[in-house]
Amino acid sequence: MAPARYLTASVMVLVGLIANVVKAEEKHFPGVTKDEIKIGNIMPYSGPASSWGVIGEAEAAYFEKINAEGGIHGRKIKFISYDDGYSPPKTVEQARRLVEDDEVLLIFSSLGTATNGAIQRYMNTRKVPLLFVVSGATRFNDPANSPWVMPILPSYEGEGRIYARYLLQNQRSSKIAILYQNDDFGKDVVKGFKDGLNGKIPIVAEKSFDISDTTVDSQIVALKSSGADVLLNIASPKFAAQTIRKVNEIGWKPVYLLNSSASSIGGVLQPAGLENSIGILSAAYMKDQTDPIWHNDADYREWLAFVQGFYPDGDRANVSTVSAQIFAQTLVHVLQQCGDDLSRENVMRQATNLRNLQLGMLLPGITINTEPGDFAALNQMRMRRFTGQHWQPFGPVISGAAGKS
Repeated sequence: MAPARYLTASVMVLVGLIANVVKAEEKHFPGVTKDEIKIGNIMPYSGPASSWGVIGEAEAAYFEKINAEGGIHGRKIKFISYDDGYSPPKTVEQARRLVEDDEVLLIFSSLGTATNGAIQRYMNTRKVPLLFVVSGATRFNDPANSPWVMPILPSYEGEGRIYARYLLQNQRSSKIAILYQNDDFGKDVVKGFKDGLNGKIPIVAEKSFDISDTTVDSQIVALKSSGADVLLNIASPKFAAQTIRKVNEIGWKPVYLLNSSASSIGGVLQPAGLENSIGILSAAYMKDQTDPIWHNDADYREWLAFVQGFYPDGDRANVSTVSAQIFAQTLVHVLQQCGDDLSRENVMRQATNLRNLQLGMLLPGITINTEPGDFAALNQMRMRRFTGQHWQPFGPVISGAAGKS
């Protein structure tokens, strides 16, 4: 019979081995323990696109709500969000910080086309999900070459095709002027728009601007002088508000099409002047929370309760508080589908197999769908018109997919 001291030592070794195994199981997946899931995020809280920083703030609030309700299968979300000032070099710095220092499971809802483009290769090389990028650039829906990167917005090209299809049905005898942001975002919308028109309505003038410009006043004056009676404005919020004010100031009355990402009432139309914005057309995939038509809707009341309870200082007129909830709900759905397999590979597997996901603040008839060969989560939108108080949807759901009507 072995001496007691050797038995004790053996037991201690065994206990130590078991403890190490348990500890290893808790750290089995990067960014995941038995109690926590670390999610990274990069937002322009400063710089020329800082008005979109509301998205990151509202997402943080939504994850607080999820944590208060018990988290994801008992794990709380630790949301780590950094500012990049809408500067691609800073985005690279913050992505490395999140992946290499904070060791997050994934980066979620990083905003911007050029900014995400700067980290796209890095994320693919590291095999870390860059999930639900807040950009509609087509480069982010490329499963063959970029399998770790997924967009959440309707594609910019698709939105351009939707505006073209609307004009072909309703303004066929028009002359069109285009103001666009001189980057992948603006160029993608223009490409889809021109593809959709297929030369059937003349574009008589085009002007671009850079995000570093101070104003777009001279471009607007030149576009008016072209004789165009339709204006397609593709801009971030700051320049969209400037354009609306300038168009009104010079007495131009075109059919005004405004890209959806700059259609926030609180972030764009109020600064531009609500009276100046009456009649503007845009497209949308989500409900306008300011429209009384939704105020008896159970899903609207759920959104309002979330904002009141977890984001009380947020601007309830800012559409970004709605989109942020949709983005966060989609991620929560993916994480719930993962169960206890929170490997990065399984996260991507679940994210690329979403089927008819219905979320409360999406417009009726619009659902989220993804598949391994096509990462586009949202392909459909509806046209809408600003009344001076809210956005009023009209007409059918329109597909932005190439070759669809």
